[in-house]
Amino acid sequence: MPVPLSQMWTVASYVIGQKLRGRKRFPLVLMLEPLFRCNLACAGCGKIQYPPHILKRQLTVDECVRAVDECGAPMVSIPGGEPLLHPEIDGIVKALVAKRKYIYLCTNALLLKEKLEAGLFTPSKYLTFSVHMDGTEEHHDFAVCREGTYTKAIEGIRLAVSRGFRVTTNTTLFENADPNAVREFFDEMMELGVEGMMLSPGYAYDKAPDQSGFLKRRRTNELFEMILSNRDGGKKRWRFNQSPLFLEFLMGRREYECTPWGMPTFNIFGWQKPCYLLSEGYADTFQELIDGTEWSNYGRASGNPKCENCMVHSGYEASAVNHTFSSFGGIWGNLKAMLFDRYANPAAQRRLDEERSKPHGPMAHLVQLGIAKDLSRELERSAA
Repeated sequence: MPVPLSQMWTVASYVIGQKLRGRKRFPLVLMLEPLFRCNLACAGCGKIQYPPHILKRQLTVDECVRAVDECGAPMVSIPGGEPLLHPEIDGIVKALVAKRKYIYLCTNALLLKEKLEAGLFTPSKYLTFSVHMDGTEEHHDFAVCREGTYTKAIEGIRLAVSRGFRVTTNTTLFENADPNAVREFFDEMMELGVEGMMLSPGYAYDKAPDQSGFLKRRRTNELFEMILSNRDGGKKRWRFNQSPLFLEFLMGRREYECTPWGMPTFNIFGWQKPCYLLSEGYADTFQELIDGTEWSNYGRASGNPKCENCMVHSGYEASAVNHTFSSFGGIWGNLKAMLFDRYANPAAQRRLDEERSKPHGPMAHLVQLGIAKDLSRELERSAA
């Protein structure tokens, strides 16, 4: 089972409790960004394009704890930047584990082996290392713009699994993704023994240096339908660490509206409006974020062009979870998706077969590589 029963029960009882209290807007996961700096310069990332004086700033342990208490969400995702660069990341984790929050520490795993060997972390059901992996070795190294990162991340994953840590992977897919290679990658991750995998289409960050690779909504549906349909008997028993209804949404089998308040973001500037992906001002408190944001201006139904093609988990995972506990139909749909996840689709299989003859990977996107190398050099100069 990709998620422990204790975590499933905590989340279910929390959501039901919020509904019984009549709360229309409540958080499911706090996106806690303790810093923006990173040891990679990925061409599709908009989080590290801040000036050096901003990249040097970071949240304290106390600031992180206060944000978690203020928000009250049962789960905390710690992205960045690269959280393992934070000098007090072990203190942040310990403080949140003590509060029995389920933590997903998002990392590229370049430092994971080093930190584990130094004894910074202790295995706990409340702590999961969510390792950013963008596909098989060739695709991953190209996506993060540095050779050798896949091998180093695999070393960190193996060590973490062997020491009893919960480990998941987090994969972002872009326009030129090879669906057959993604399926091969899923098999590789299952063989490593990870608890589950998370998927999301890339979001078109305004600051991202490469704008050509972001998925449009129709292409997202086609891509995920090819990847997730027609699994081969018992061979394709992939485990996903997210709502089955969200995966069906990515495949175009369900329609949801965005729930931007479901995964609020707190970082060095405060509570980010309106969500993890858009930065349109900041609130001083979580309640101010909820009460002072014009939520009708966001989501696909709003007509906001920035939201038109977004299908990212930080906006829609909470929508799927909310549907699960809103009615018997949601509960039954979730159970059915968990038990019958083969999704036989001859049309998707034909497209999958056709994709094998198309160019994918670095050779199909050499311009991005040039941009990425320039970014890597600029990042090294800034760090110096």
